[in-house]
Amino acid sequence: MLDLNATLAERGARYGKFTDHARITLDIKRVIHSHTPRELDDDMLEALDMIAHKIGRILAGDPHYVDSWVDIAGYAQLVANRLSGEGVQ
Repeated sequence: MLDLNATLAERGARYGKFTDHARITLDIKRVIHSHTPRELDDDMLEALDMIAHKIGRILAGDPHYVDSWVDIAGYAQLVANRLSGEGVQ
């Protein structure tokens, strides 16, 4: 059986305190959403939200955790692939 507290402790060690991460991430998202042009497609806005989420984890937690950086590149690449008609969605 999954030990939820152990999982939360593990994530906290990697990503920092959830309250810190939430504050940072929402600050970034508020800026994004207050400056979002109407022509942004759903996948573009979701990619920006997920990138903000990953930036929040980097700033609140372990900035040397490579997966966070790869995830940022991946979300941007998904949008770039769609715009160029390449790759798998």
